[in-house]
Amino acid sequence: MADIVRQQLFLKPKTEQNVLSSSQFQSPAKEMCSACLSPIYPMEKMVANNVVLHNNCFCCKHCTKKLSIHNYSSLYGEFYCISHYQQLFKRKGNYDEGFGHKQHKDPEKLSLKETNPGSASP
Repeated sequence: MADIVRQQLFLKPKTEQNVLSSSQFQSPAKEMCSACLSPIYPMEKMVANNVVLHNNCFCCKHCTKKLSIHNYSSLYGEFYCISHYQQLFKRKGNYDEGFGHKQHKDPEKLSLKETNPGSASP
């Protein structure tokens, strides 16, 4: 009798119900840093403009100075320290050309103003 009980308790056939899969032991999916694409642990995580980063990866694109939530500006998904953000804006006088993007003006309106300098179109 004892042998039958031992067989039923300890030698159960492997079934889907009594075999734990390896997926049950895996840690939950970690968030990835948008800058370095490495996993982020909760103590390293910071979020700026809905972008998840390591604290050390949150730095100025121009000078690589480490930024904080209180001293940064962003444009086109890039982060800048306040001084370089202002410097790049002043370089061309607009947010597009100073940051290496094509100026965001309607070329048709510009050509109309050049051909008819006295008339302004709405």
